[in-house]
Amino acid sequence: MSARAAQRLAGSSLAATLLAILLSAASARADSIHNLWQGTRWGESSSELLAHFGGRATALPWPIDFGDSYADVVLRNIVVGGYSLVAFFQMDKTTRGLKRIQLERQRHGVNPPAFRGVLGALETEFGMPDTMCGIRPGPASGYQEAAEQVWRRDGAVIRAIFRDTTIEAFEGCLSGDPSVFGPCGLTGQILVRISPPDSDSASCPAPPHAPPNAGR
Repeated sequence: MSARAAQRLAGSSLAATLLAILLSAASARADSIHNLWQGTRWGESSSELLAHFGGRATALPWPIDFGDSYADVVLRNIVVGGYSLVAFFQMDKTTRGLKRIQLERQRHGVNPPAFRGVLGALETEFGMPDTMCGIRPGPASGYQEAAEQVWRRDGAVIRAIFRDTTIEAFEGCLSGDPSVFGPCGLTGQILVRISPPDSDSASCPAPPHAPPNAGR
């Protein structure tokens, strides 16, 4: 074998080795959405969640309010489709038991490629969604376009939500161009909600109603 051929072979072997390492590292870092609720039960307490997840979980010093629920336990750096999400364990305000799990990407990292990555990981894990929904931007939605995919799997409803704010949502911003002065009003969101089937019908949300004076 010539020196040049040996060099090419060594280079290709090194490239193959590096690729295998990268693929195995990505696989090791990827988190299963299914594992977030396996071993837990709807209605369990925050202390039970902390005991179940151990050092992976963080107990918040002050709970975050989510309207019908609150979260005082989170899991950080849940990697889904190559993108990092935070899991909030939302507790019922009346019973103080687990009501749903919501994964969310930080607002500055919300964009269509990130949603495609998250959606691709969900489709790999759960197959094609049972329901697909879309909301066109308009006054009723704050000019926020939305897409949702819904699965019913293993005693849970999984709902992936992407909300993208159009430029029309920024027309009333006093600070000016949001790309220069920061966000104003509604901002984009990537959410993955996991709920018990008795609290989520797995159907498309009802279209929002515009206020009477929301004409264009």
